[in-house]
Amino acid sequence: AALGADLAELRLDRLAGFAPRRDLPALLAKPRTLPALVTYRPKWEGGEYEGDDEPRFEALQLAMELGAEYVDIELKVADKFIKFMSGKKPENCKLIVSSHNYDNTPSAEELASLLAQIQATGADIVKIATTATEIVDVSRMFQILVHCQEKQVPIIGLVMNDRGFISRVLCPKFGGYLTFGSLEKGKESAPSQPTAADLINVYNIRQIGPDTKVFGIIGNPVGHSKSPILHNEAFRSVGLNAVYVPFLVDDLAKFLSTYSSPDFAGFSCTIPHKEAAVRCCDEVDPIARVISSSLLLLLHSLDC
Repeated sequence: AALGADLAELRLDRLAGFAPRRDLPALLAKPRTLPALVTYRPKWEGGEYEGDDEPRFEALQLAMELGAEYVDIELKVADKFIKFMSGKKPENCKLIVSSHNYDNTPSAEELASLLAQIQATGADIVKIATTATEIVDVSRMFQILVHCQEKQVPIIGLVMNDRGFISRVLCPKFGGYLTFGSLEKGKESAPSQPTAADLINVYNIRQIGPDTKVFGIIGNPVGHSKSPILHNEAFRSVGLNAVYVPFLVDDLAKFLSTYSSPDFAGFSCTIPHKEAAVRCCDEVDPIARVISSSLLLLLHSLDC
């Protein structure tokens, strides 16, 4: 992880045969090349741990005592964990209180209420992870990130699966505290998590900020496209403050009306949305209109 990451998340629940008293001193031994974020996720929140809370709490408290810079605890048991600690959290350790929704992304009002619940626990950092049923869901997470940035509330806000992929790349633009990348493909800790190498080398995530313009390719499917590799390298070579991402879109008109701000500066469009794109345009180049008509005539003739 030290080859590119700013910190390393240690997912204790994914370590086979993990024994806290034996393993944590080795994992957190200093000097370390990176700060550590320690997570011990239970099964009921998408993790692998199936035991009682108390042994898990003991392991997280031990991680704090051994110098972990961050510890993640779930909202459902946050008050219980804080009571368990009895005020013994070291000053140099930040407590992340997290909520994971593997079904959908709630409304803006529900997200705001969830944010307030997490803040009320005394969390140093808020974490909200939801699931996209369509790509427009991500816009609500962006709104929460911007709101928290204005209020100076540190927040990790991510939307899982392929339709939420853009949240993982664009979080620094909208004020997210951090994003997650796996060390390699096949080692993801959440659906559609990119590799750290792709975040750094393909999407130039270290250069993304509030003024970065967003471009991308609209399609369904779209994950196979090489366009982000090509365009992001082109942006880098000419020094353009921009990023190019894949947009997995189901309803083009809804997508375009949602992502209509100047921050979203331009789109390429591939199958199956090309004809819908023509219908969504205010103006269509005459050559493009002729090409579209010719294509439709050819398709009709093939149907016959």
